[in-house]
Amino acid sequence: MSTVQIKSLFTRSIHRSINGVIKADQDDAESVWQELDEYVITRELDQHLRSFFESYLAALDNPQEASGRVGVWISGFFGSGKSHFLKILSYLLENKRVSKNGETRQAIDFFERKIADPMLAADIKRAIAADTDVLLFNIDSKADSTDGRDAILRVFLKVFNERLGFCGDHPHIAHMERHLDDLGKFTEFKQAFAEASGSTWEDERDAYHFQVDALATALSKTLGQEIKDADAWVERFESDFSLNVESFARWVKEYLDKRGKDQRIVFLVDEVGQFIGQDTHLMLSLQTITENLGTICGGRAWVLVTSQEDIDAVLGEVRASKANDFSKIQGRFKTRLSLSSGNVDEVIQRRLLDKEPEPKDALRKIYREKADILRNQLSFTNTGRTYKAFTDEDNFAAVYPFVPYQFQLVQRIFESIRKAGATGTHLARGERSLLDAFQSAAKAVSENNVGVLVPLYRFYPSIEGFLEGVVKSTIDNAASNPSLQEFDPLVLKTLFLIRYVDEIKGNVDNLITLFIDEIDADRQGLRKQIEDSLQRLEKETLVSRNGDDFFFLTNEERDISREIKDVDLTSADEARELGQLLFDEALRGQRKFRFPDNGKDFGLNRQCDLHPLGNRVDGDLLISVISPLVDDRDTWSEQRCILESSQGEGSVLLRLEDERDLARELRLYLQTDKYITRKNDGTLPHNTKRILQDRAEENRQRRQRLSTTVDRLLREAEVYVAGNKLETKASSAPMLAEEALDYLVRNTFSKLGYIQHLSSDPQKEIQAMLATPQTPGLGLESTGEANPRALKEVSQHIELLASQSRRIVLHDLAETHYGRRPYGWPEWETILLIVRLMLKGEVSLIGNGGPLAPHQVWNEISTPARWRTTEIQKRQQVGSGELQKARQLFKEVFQKIAQDGEDNLYSLLQSSLDSWESEFKQWRALAQTGQYPGLDDIDQGLKLIGKLKAAPDSFDAIQLFLKERSALLDLSDSHGDLDNFYSSQKTAWDKLGAAQRDFQPNRPKLEKDEKAARALARIDEILSAKAPFNLIREGEGLIQTITQINDGFLKEAHERADAWLDKQLAKVNAELDDLQASTDQRNKSLLALQNLRQKITKQRSLAHISQMQDEARDLADAAIDHLHLLAEQAAAKAKAAASAPAPKPVVSGSGNPGVPVAEPPVVNTPAAVVAPVVPVKKRKVVDAQLLAGSGYIETQADIDNFLAKLRKELEQAIADNQRVEIR
Repeated sequence: MSTVQIKSLFTRSIHRSINGVIKADQDDAESVWQELDEYVITRELDQHLRSFFESYLAALDNPQEASGRVGVWISGFFGSGKSHFLKILSYLLENKRVSKNGETRQAIDFFERKIADPMLAADIKRAIAADTDVLLFNIDSKADSTDGRDAILRVFLKVFNERLGFCGDHPHIAHMERHLDDLGKFTEFKQAFAEASGSTWEDERDAYHFQVDALATALSKTLGQEIKDADAWVERFESDFSLNVESFARWVKEYLDKRGKDQRIVFLVDEVGQFIGQDTHLMLSLQTITENLGTICGGRAWVLVTSQEDIDAVLGEVRASKANDFSKIQGRFKTRLSLSSGNVDEVIQRRLLDKEPEPKDALRKIYREKADILRNQLSFTNTGRTYKAFTDEDNFAAVYPFVPYQFQLVQRIFESIRKAGATGTHLARGERSLLDAFQSAAKAVSENNVGVLVPLYRFYPSIEGFLEGVVKSTIDNAASNPSLQEFDPLVLKTLFLIRYVDEIKGNVDNLITLFIDEIDADRQGLRKQIEDSLQRLEKETLVSRNGDDFFFLTNEERDISREIKDVDLTSADEARELGQLLFDEALRGQRKFRFPDNGKDFGLNRQCDLHPLGNRVDGDLLISVISPLVDDRDTWSEQRCILESSQGEGSVLLRLEDERDLARELRLYLQTDKYITRKNDGTLPHNTKRILQDRAEENRQRRQRLSTTVDRLLREAEVYVAGNKLETKASSAPMLAEEALDYLVRNTFSKLGYIQHLSSDPQKEIQAMLATPQTPGLGLESTGEANPRALKEVSQHIELLASQSRRIVLHDLAETHYGRRPYGWPEWETILLIVRLMLKGEVSLIGNGGPLAPHQVWNEISTPARWRTTEIQKRQQVGSGELQKARQLFKEVFQKIAQDGEDNLYSLLQSSLDSWESEFKQWRALAQTGQYPGLDDIDQGLKLIGKLKAAPDSFDAIQLFLKERSALLDLSDSHGDLDNFYSSQKTAWDKLGAAQRDFQPNRPKLEKDEKAARALARIDEILSAKAPFNLIREGEGLIQTITQINDGFLKEAHERADAWLDKQLAKVNAELDDLQASTDQRNKSLLALQNLRQKITKQRSLAHISQMQDEARDLADAAIDHLHLLAEQAAAKAKAAASAPAPKPVVSGSGNPGVPVAEPPVVNTPAAVVAPVVPVKKRKVVDAQLLAGSGYIETQADIDNFLAKLRKELEQAIADNQRVEIR
């Protein structure tokens, strides 16, 4: 390669001082000259200059429309040159004059050779011809932290006041100065202050509080006003000062008006976006200032600001609503200029890397010779964006010794490191530029010969001074670590630079490209060097690894990495997780294998490195995986794998190939997962949470890699089945397992072929067979479709179990016995075989405590869950002779003919018994009331029916049926009598019982009649008989006989009662006549007796009719007593009324005009109930029976004694003026 040194390639010295970071307040002549002289107008900047000056000149030409055009927003990423562009605009607008080495130029002079377009040059000259005040400032450096919401307004006022020569720090003092200047007395005031204080006003105004007396004296002298209390006056002056945007805009307008109508002022504000941040009030303040300056000053006051183009970079993690506010602010600025990264590339190339023609030609030649090598050297893998290499020889000559991708990458590095907070405030505030970085890197290789390239780590020194201490110390300490080599810190620096750049991964291939330091570098040598370095750095926990990617670790990240490595794991943890990767993911969670020939689902036992996964089920197929993590990996030769797969009943064994990183990746995944789960909570610092989130994301990617790796290992595994090595053609892990399991079933299930003909739908076939059961003994095994070998196998097995008195459960046969080796039959095929045996009569299915009839079977076996409660019994069969006897007996008992066959007879017997049982239970419910006969026969019948139904199977049931012949024939007779009674005779029985109850009240009278007495006794005999069924027909005649006699007795009783009632009515009527009672009173007095007559007419009891006669006498007595009482009350009232004085009438007099004449009072006398002509005698009832005493009169003396008592009672009543009624 050439011996020419890098530093000799460039037009300008690479070591010259270049001010890479442009600051608004840096205005020394040397800096200004270099800024103007070396400023590069790129294609992009050319367009921005046109845009700005077009807007600016439009405002000059049309001042009436300029008010809305005065805002200019210049945006761009960090290092894009927006601050430099703003400063250049300030120089041009001011047409700044600057001198160097005795030469003086104006700003426009520097641009005459930079601007190729004469129209643009003319526009710039015309724009700067007007008188313009240019105020360039960095708002952050001018602001006071105590200004709050008015911060932007106060900064604008401050720089404006400073430009006018007024106080910048105290706006109220500047306001005073402005007022004095307007009066033309500012100079006079300063002279007066100097006389009073001995110092100049400019020196003392920032600390005016210490010169209050001198200030008051100077003002008093200047304005001719006496100020007595200087302190109070100054304090009031400060408090009375108010600041708002409109006042500020008017002060600016007043200044412009003083300077002339063509005077303009331009405020150029650097980094306003970063200053505003998330403060909405500051955003609105900037908007209001721009709008007011535009409207009040008529387009003569302009505002130019710079801000980061990336709104998130300025505002941090800003909410959407705030971002919208920021967009509104930008919308107020009509002219918006955005600087891109391409602009930075061109500036660096022309300002720093510009070369003379001869070196360029030499470099072009090198490229032509090395183009293919360079393309191979500078390639990246797995990047999120395209990083460019050299496009052609001109591009190579222009950017050498750098590579084109570095312009993009270094800018992304600056942005990402700043965002991640790995630097201090200087880099965050843009105090380091890309130009500095590239110059620093170029200087580092300047003494090398042509042929070298700048590796990425050469850019590290440009940001080293701005890094946080913990970051810098990590890299610095690596250099003094005895476990590391000289090359390792360079790898660490490179990994740090790309740590936060998402688009480029830290894999070995990319690191090699980033380390290419010469055109002919040895990539293979670099690979070995970098891989060894990464191992050392990872061992020292300076970097972490996620798959193929490596990451720089900060101190906290390093501590967390160490803690993760210290997390304890057991071999069971690793085996369990590996098993999940193998079986749940790679094999899609397969828990069963369906054999394609018969659709049988075989359960799977799974095993990883001889550790069972999940519950092991006897009889299931075993699939075992031997992974690279097994402890004795070296011993798992082909011979051992064959032996292991042949153990027991045979299994599938999959031996995975060795994988170098599997154990490390799996262990790190589990440690990280356990650490994050244990550590992550809401109390952690923000930075720790971020690190844990990053680790969680890395672990998620690691899990995906593990899944992919395990899937690949399974696809490529060696397969051993039942002692044989199997060559498969499977293209996926599930297909490989399916093929191996298929081989295992075919070679270890020796009786699988017994099922020669599979039913297309065994469940439907079972239902069809049960719906139309065939006659037993037809030989279902004779047809090929019935699988005779299988049917015989099942029959013999059931017979064996029965001979051993073992309980046979349907589930055990279908799933456990015939579902496993050596059979492997589908469960429903086995059920179908058992149903066939049942229909042949060889077995019985037992459910719900008894044998199941064909129509009951499906309900008990329709779901596999019911198979556990269904049993199988080997049946004993009834001999043909006994079966014939049983059929004959069945005919005699039930009067029905049974079909031939044991099951048919048994089924019909059961249904007949069920029918009788139901009837007997209904009859028993009636008989138990005591009103109906046959309870003993019913109870005996139900007991016998229960005994027959309890027989466990058809054999026992038919044997018992024959044994109970006599009892069954008696029961049949009883059933006939009872059935006839309850279906035909019950109504007659109910009528006979009702008649007995109806005749009971008159029975004493009826029994005095011989004929009636005989009939009543016969009814009692019939109703109490145990078997009255043949006697019930007598009932109707007996009822008629008794009814005829009873009706005669009732007729006589009713006639006597009517005569007696007439007598009592006549007695009451006589009293009513004597008392001359009203019609109403007559009705009331006779009503009770008339109602009683109606009751007597309806009454069927002789005793009750007699009682009602006594009741009639009592009612008549009560009516007469009540009439006498009313008569006495009426007489008393009449007597009282006759003896009372008559009231005097009141006549209206002249003394009471208007008072009405009083009417005689109306006396409300009670209505006369009776009006007797003569006094009414009281009635006395004399009870002759009571006077008689003993009840019998037997002697003359008894007669005399009784008559004497009667005479005495009668004489006494007459003496008392009473009427006597003898009873």
